[in-house]
Amino acid sequence: MKNSTNFLRMLAASACLLSMAACGHDKGDRALSGAGIGAGAGVGAAVLGAPLLPAVIIGGAVGAATGAATSDKQIDLGK
Repeated sequence: MKNSTNFLRMLAASACLLSMAACGHDKGDRALSGAGIGAGAGVGAAVLGAPLLPAVIIGGAVGAATGAATSDKQIDLGK
């Protein structure tokens, strides 16, 4: 039962990540989508045993900072 719950959590996190891939062309949009992707990665870390809230907060913060620090010319997954 626990394995199926973990699988469903990873599936939900993957769906979130894929739905937000390559979102945004300006700095604010990229920071927002980066925060979502980072938070999703935090959920993945929580599935593997990390505490949920710190993992989501740290993942979201790192994702937002990365999105804000890059431009669509540096990282563009839509090409």
